[in-house]
Amino acid sequence: MSALNRASVSRHLLTARPTGTGIVHLGLGNFHRAHQAVYTAQADDGWGILGVASRSTEVAEAMNAQGGLYSVLELSPEGSSISVPGVHTGAIVAASNPTAVVDAIAAEDTRIVSMTVTEHGYCMDPSTHRLALDHPGIVADLSGATPRTVIGQIARALERRAATHGAPITVLNCDNMQANGTQTRRLVLEFLQGSKAENWVAENVAFPNSMVDRIVPATTDAYRAAAYELLGVHDLSPVPAEPFTMWVMEDRFAAGRPAWERGGAVFSDEVEAYELLKLRLLNGTHSLIAYLGALDGHATIPEARATGFIESAARAALEDEYLPTVTLPRDFDVDAYIASLFERWSNDALGHRTQQVGSDGSVKLPQRVPSPALELLRQGVMPEHLALTCAAWLCCVVPLHGFDPGPHARAMVDPARERLGALAAQSRSTEDLVRSAIGQVFATELAESNDFARRVSDYVAVITRDGVRAAAREAARSRPSRPHASPAA
Repeated sequence: MSALNRASVSRHLLTARPTGTGIVHLGLGNFHRAHQAVYTAQADDGWGILGVASRSTEVAEAMNAQGGLYSVLELSPEGSSISVPGVHTGAIVAASNPTAVVDAIAAEDTRIVSMTVTEHGYCMDPSTHRLALDHPGIVADLSGATPRTVIGQIARALERRAATHGAPITVLNCDNMQANGTQTRRLVLEFLQGSKAENWVAENVAFPNSMVDRIVPATTDAYRAAAYELLGVHDLSPVPAEPFTMWVMEDRFAAGRPAWERGGAVFSDEVEAYELLKLRLLNGTHSLIAYLGALDGHATIPEARATGFIESAARAALEDEYLPTVTLPRDFDVDAYIASLFERWSNDALGHRTQQVGSDGSVKLPQRVPSPALELLRQGVMPEHLALTCAAWLCCVVPLHGFDPGPHARAMVDPARERLGALAAQSRSTEDLVRSAIGQVFATELAESNDFARRVSDYVAVITRDGVRAAAREAARSRPSRPHASPAA
């Protein structure tokens, strides 16, 4: 058992012991523990967090064994530092005890329920952004069974609050979804449609929009060893992270909140502008770096970014295709922000892996590619590097027969891999596969663009035949180009 306790790490603690559990957080992964938990610790005003892991028991067991403690290891080329948030009052696993999750959210002392469950945790239909009523989990939760989906657990807990003490609460989405609070509110109300709690939720529950940002890799033995050197005791579950961190949110909370501004959080009425900046300039470009890097044999993002053709492609995507489609927040220094992104992607002390960044592309890319691609297509401009992003992703997760994408691409996890593989087996040509994949995964007007589908197909063919470097050279030569037909032809 680890020796990690409050006495042994007192000089690294960011806060005093929490006075109670005011927050229930769904998604006890590394990101939450290096982001929201750190801001809560820096607020140092008594708010405690009950962490809820979805399925894995590893982190919950480690934290419970250490009295809710773990360390955050900040890594950069200039040096490393370590801290201990110390704000968690416990940790449970939703899969093994779903009733406890509903009980915790429904408790009168709980004033915020927050979540980092990734985009696919919301059971949302990608074509309509509405609740997927045919999703097996939602079907089961609506039938009255003990809820196991995130939306089901939140909705049933809010029903109980409405029927018992009636205390207001805030639902705070911290995932990479555009208008994440607004979307979560719609999904919860759709689940509760026709119930007695529907009006109560509409009047008593706040759903602020937020934007979160910090690069947080998966924990490895190397990070555990580095944490031991700085901490002096063994930590079963340290979290590596970059020094940069950002949190922007609307200041709409129904029952109070921690003083997160003490840790640098920004409260703004321009969250949507910050969201689009992050989703497109950071996340969209990050995905391109990951897919090109994996296909070129690079294990980490810094290795990929240091490769000339990948850096050039990343800058072209960011500056020529993503940036023209966003409205900047007031007084925002976009040049400094772009410079910071490339500096962050160069953090070789962190070594964020291409396979981690590239995983779940079928869920992430629909948030990042369709809207800016369609905006450019309507202007008569072919988004070459957005097409290259889609092609590189497809080559990673559903490589054509005879093409080996390499170990880093093969290691990527994608919920659509099996479905896309079936499409590949049925497709008569590369373009046929691309059209089917775009139609199923993006499920927007972009799927109707013959020009875009053809361009993605072209890049898939070049990657498969001549390699990813040849495809990047072609993208660099071709941008910006004018399509021969209208986007929806």
